[in-house]
Amino acid sequence: MASAVLSESQSSVYVVEVVGLSKAFGAIEALRGVDLTIAAGEVHGLVGANGAGKSTLVNCLAGVVQPDAGEIRLNGTPCRIRDARDATDRGLSFIHQELSLIPKFTALQNMAVGQWRRNRFGLVDWPALRQRANEIAQRLGFDFSADEPIEKLSMAQRWFVSIGRALMTDAQLVAMDEPTAALSSQDAERVFGVARELTGHGVAVLYISHRLEEVRSFCDRVTVLRDGAVAAALGRSPDLTALFRAITGAEMSAPTPHERTQQGEALLEGKRLRRYPAVRDASLEIHRGEVVGLAGLVGAGRTELARLLFGVERPDAGQILLDGAPVSFRGPHDAIKAGIALVPEERRSQGLLMKQSVAWNIGLPSWDQFVYDRAIPLINRRELREVARSIVQKLHIVAPSVDQSVSALSGGNQQKVVIAKWLVRRPRVLILDEPTRGVDVGARAGIYALIRSIAQDGVAVLLICSDFEELTMCDRVLIMVEGAVVGELVGADISEERMLQLCYASENAS
Repeated sequence: MASAVLSESQSSVYVVEVVGLSKAFGAIEALRGVDLTIAAGEVHGLVGANGAGKSTLVNCLAGVVQPDAGEIRLNGTPCRIRDARDATDRGLSFIHQELSLIPKFTALQNMAVGQWRRNRFGLVDWPALRQRANEIAQRLGFDFSADEPIEKLSMAQRWFVSIGRALMTDAQLVAMDEPTAALSSQDAERVFGVARELTGHGVAVLYISHRLEEVRSFCDRVTVLRDGAVAAALGRSPDLTALFRAITGAEMSAPTPHERTQQGEALLEGKRLRRYPAVRDASLEIHRGEVVGLAGLVGAGRTELARLLFGVERPDAGQILLDGAPVSFRGPHDAIKAGIALVPEERRSQGLLMKQSVAWNIGLPSWDQFVYDRAIPLINRRELREVARSIVQKLHIVAPSVDQSVSALSGGNQQKVVIAKWLVRRPRVLILDEPTRGVDVGARAGIYALIRSIAQDGVAVLLICSDFEELTMCDRVLIMVEGAVVGELVGADISEERMLQLCYASENAS
């Protein structure tokens, strides 16, 4: 699975050089004097724990974020990458884990997005685009038609379309973010083959992954980021122990068997849940009044597990139990009726109606509580406002009034509104997916206190968070790797270091 050895001519040509790159977001230093070189014709691995600075570095290269200090050189020439369009024009292409493809468009149309070639009449030159796309499809070994809609393609095929779109622009560098996270081993091998084909034509590949064995066997060089700085610059097939130590700052230890804590009867249980490909064997228990954390690296399947518990998707196998009795949710409405609530990862698009008022959003899941009469389904707006004012005061939500548009609130207060709307229904189980993402440090403390208060009222809380430090507030932390719950930390064993150890040790033992 290793890529071809770099020739002397290739290794001497750096497509990208990063010199002393630094970037801070307020008091948080995301990058601290990072140096990195990526050569033509090589696969360069980029690894690090959650929050190590990988995304910020990639966003600087992509023109999404402007660095505070340092320099980016392309083919030896210093440059300022102004925006994403500028990055594309310079031959830099970025394929993120969440593929930015348009489901209803065909593979050809997606490959052509942003690259509309015009004929002499000013119209899109579809014959020329089709010819170019077919050349690339043949080069990458597409096993599907370019006229097939994206929504009908497999995840691996969608990755090939994204790579094909990068090559429509004659990319010099293709950055792949967790390309195999949701793929089978067979599909992953196909992605490796495509990447090797690219490097054979002199394209540089920046390969971002948490799968250390994959990185060791596939990459020509590996850069490790930790706390925004380069912790190690390693050659091909680095020692696994040294690689792990550079990522975590600690020694690798064997994963802990998954043993449930004895706390009486569980309120919500999942038994060997499966939903291919993201959830493969997940079992968990959540008890009344406790906060259970769910830790995992990118692509571990945490959000997908939450969607199963909330009825957004149905498991292929396994059982969900509530109060010890099996339940089968036809959709979120069934889960809500059963007393389960979900605060989603993306609050703006999935948790709020941004143009509506605070009161409207708080009352949204509970309209049945505010109608005058079932026969006259009109909302009692006075009662809705009174309830909204009460909960706004209780949760210390800062808003001029409950009639204020929720879009005018700060991120922390918006997040409190998402939580508040469920508290009106008095849920028995509350699932929080990245509740502090995009929230400033001051607002986070308020959300932590709110979560603890909710648990003290007897609610079972499942907390999903990529910042392992935040999970230290939990009563228990479950470790999820490759779609399975593989370990549990309790009490004094709960630490950021231990979570990282179990995630990486289990990842690379599987």
